[in-house]
This record gives sequence, structure tokens and C-alpha cells, in this order.
Amino acid sequence: MKVALLGLLQSGKSTIFASLSGKGIAPIGSTTIEEAIVTVPDERLEWLTEYYKPKKTTHATIDCLDVPGFNFTDEHGRVAARRLINQIRTVDMLVLVVRAFEDTAVPAYRNSLNPVRDLAELRTELLLADLELVATRIEKLEKQVHKPTKTQAHDKAELALHTKLQEAIEAEKPISSAIETEAEREMIKSLGFLTQKPIAVAVNVGENQLEAKFDFGERVDASVPVITICAKLEFELAQLDADSRALFCADLGITESAKGKFVNSCYSALGLISFITVVSNEIRAWPIKQGTIAVDAAGKVHTDIKRGFIRAETFSFDELKEHGSEKALKAAGKIRLEGKDYVVQDGDVINFRFNV
Repeated sequence: MKVALLGLLQSGKSTIFASLSGKGIAPIGSTTIEEAIVTVPDERLEWLTEYYKPKKTTHATIDCLDVPGFNFTDEHGRVAARRLINQIRTVDMLVLVVRAFEDTAVPAYRNSLNPVRDLAELRTELLLADLELVATRIEKLEKQVHKPTKTQAHDKAELALHTKLQEAIEAEKPISSAIETEAEREMIKSLGFLTQKPIAVAVNVGENQLEAKFDFGERVDASVPVITICAKLEFELAQLDADSRALFCADLGITESAKGKFVNSCYSALGLISFITVVSNEIRAWPIKQGTIAVDAAGKVHTDIKRGFIRAETFSFDELKEHGSEKALKAAGKIRLEGKDYVVQDGDVINFRFNV
């Protein structure tokens, strides 16, 4: 999956990106989108690695983009922001970073700290970027629908849909709120509307705000994950070795790392879970959509496995850990043979039986 971090100037977004990726912080004034692969932490894989002792353990990953900070206070900044926005339309979701930390050495956007205002501005600008794209598409379709072509019926349906999308945006609602069917979703899939994508909100706080809660009211739907991260602290912790980091986190009362919070928010927003395979001396986590059936999960591993699917030999990681071994798990009748339509659960360990 590909995730873009968006934020206004001086939000600390690049520091969050650096703490997640292990890269250095992008220099102030950078106009380049940075990219890094972030490993998904999963304690289940660590336990399974200790139990099975495979030659290789493969974690799931997230492809993260750090988009230079936006500045909508002047026309030059708006043009630069719009150019960057159009470069990220292929991502799967957005993480909107807003600032709540105080630091006299880092000037605040619009000369004041206001995470609610900043989030509203970010979301408004995303709506405007989508409105521009919708308007362009409507103009083109209005010319096409009067031509007797093979696609005329499709063009009329698409024009009606874009008109509905335009009305939604003008009412300050995201495009996702106006999509009613899978057919509509497919019709506009290639355009990459940003307000159709899942989002999460990351509030960059100071060290004295680690337990703070933020209420964005109606600006954030209840389904949108909101996390707090102290970017400065997390970046400093990322420079330490594992033992020292654990000691500092314990002293500060930090029970979940920035990477853990970030990954969990992405999985939640995208509706993802993970199943695990132990095959050919490799343990591997596979992210899939919640509700995925066994035969489609098999296709994630290899198309040949999906095509020749017979059964999924399945057990729960939690039950394996509870019983201590596969032998004890089998004796307890906890290893199951599931068919194509079995709905895969988070933490399932699956061995696919297939015949090609």
C-alpha cells in the first residue's frame, strides 16, 4: 500500500517521516517528495520466528511518501501545493499531519497554533483540487455526449456522476460521500480523487502533551483514526539502540511507538488485517482487506495457488501461542480445513493446499 503524509509548513511532518523511515529530516524548503518503505511491526512474527526458526521472516510494508509542506498563504504557495497534490493521486490513503506543539524556534503557520483550523484548511484545499479535476472532466464530457459514438451512453452516465460529485464538493462534502455503488467507484477510479481516499489524522504534540486528546468535531468522521505523535521525541528515540529506546520509553510511559500508531491507523483506515504463512522456511505476513475469503487470500500469495485451490489448513496465532505447539493445537482440535468461502481472520496462520 502507498500512503502520503500531508501537512502545512512547520507541522513537523518530515520529522514524523524520518522517525518512521530511519532517514534524515528533509531540509527546510525542499520541493521534492521523499519516499521510504516502512516495515510493519508485528509481534506475532517475532514469536513465530522464535518458534519455527525459519531462514527468513518477511514483514508487511507500507510505501510512505513525505510531501513537502504546503503554504496556502500566497499564490506562489498555492501553485506549488497544487502541483504536489496532483503527483499523489495514485496513493491508497492520506495521513494529514497538524501541529499542536509549541516551539518559539519554529514559527507557527499563520502565526498561531490551531490544529482544528489547519486540518480544516488542508481538507478544504483537497476539495478544491478535486473540484478543479471534476470541472475539467465535466467540460470534456459535455462536448463528447453530443457525438454519436460507441461510448455515448457511458459518457452520459459519467457526466451525470461528475455533476453529482461537483454538487457534493460545492456543499463541502468529500467525493467519498457521493459514491453510492461499485459501478460509480469503478467509473472514476482512474482519476485518483483525493477526497475519495481513506484518511487518518496525526497530531504532532509536544513532550508535555503525550496524553492529550483532540476533538475535531464534525470535521472528522468517527471512522477516521486520530493519533498523537511527538515527532521530535520519536525522532530522538529512533536514533537509539533497541535496549536504550525501551528504557527511555518505559521512563516516559510510552507504550506504543510512533511507527505502531502510524501503522495501526493506516490499517484501520484502509480496513486491513494480516494473515500469516509458514512456507519454504519463510514466515510472512500478508495484508488483505477485512472480509477477504480464503481463495482470494491464496491469490495474494500466488495466482497458481488461487487457481488450484483445494483447502486452507488454518489455525489462529493466539491459539497456537496459548497451547504452545502445533502438536498441542492439533490435539485440541484447533487446526481446521477451510473451503474457498472461508472469511480469513486477522492473525490466521494458513497453509494453502492446492493442485496446479
